[in-house]
Amino acid sequence: MLAFKLDEAYQFTMELAREAGAILRERFGTALTVEQKGPADLVTEADRLSEAHILRRIRERYPDHDILAEESGLQARSGAFRWIIDPLDGTTNFARSLPLFGVSIALEVEGELALGAIYDPMGEELFSAVKGRGAWLNGEPIRVSTVERLEDGLFAMAFPSALRRTPMAQKSLAQFAVFSQRSLGVRRLGTAVLELAYVAAGRLDGYWGLELNAWDMAAGVLVVQEAGGQVSGLDGSPFRLDGRQILASNGRLHPTMVHRLAEAGARDGAALPGQEEGRP
Repeated sequence: MLAFKLDEAYQFTMELAREAGAILRERFGTALTVEQKGPADLVTEADRLSEAHILRRIRERYPDHDILAEESGLQARSGAFRWIIDPLDGTTNFARSLPLFGVSIALEVEGELALGAIYDPMGEELFSAVKGRGAWLNGEPIRVSTVERLEDGLFAMAFPSALRRTPMAQKSLAQFAVFSQRSLGVRRLGTAVLELAYVAAGRLDGYWGLELNAWDMAAGVLVVQEAGGQVSGLDGSPFRLDGRQILASNGRLHPTMVHRLAEAGARDGAALPGQEEGRP
């Protein structure tokens, strides 16, 4: 019975991700009301319209389910089922007419991620997964890369939204330096959900981020895992959705990435540019 219902929920989720993506696509590149929630943390009317549509459709279909969404927070009902929603990940890109952003929808069943969908409205790419069944891109199976050496790897990372002269900034810049010196390169695309999807599809070999929220990671975690990848904390510890951090990889590179991130942690006391001795 649960499997049948999960199949229905999966189809519903894919439809819903496409519908929300259409709302974003229609407003992309137009004049928008943009507000600032915090340092380097924007919200637009498109975020709110997308989220309102997603919430309305879930409430119509599953009125007793919990919903955790970026703009409206937690709406608790039953506790057994929880939807985790990011209606627009990559808001800064969207607001500046950069076509890199996505919609992320995941469903937890009794505390475990059961299904997820990530939709790129501009590329019309829908990444999805069901626990124990695999991951897909527009209906075709996807797998993580087979890269085994860090030197051959292409990575992405998420800097904290407010990258200032703080200990967190030092840590992120040290991580960027360590991986840039030892790999093909490190990208910062500005959208965690697509970066995780790209790891799942083998376009990237690894991704890590700090100060992330559950809605940034939920769907992507499942898509990466079902594509054969590995997900953990930055130190290799078991992944926690409320842990505010993630390391995702093709699995082969995971131990090396954990080691290099630890190496960066040992370096993060080094001076940032502009903070050399004798300079403020």
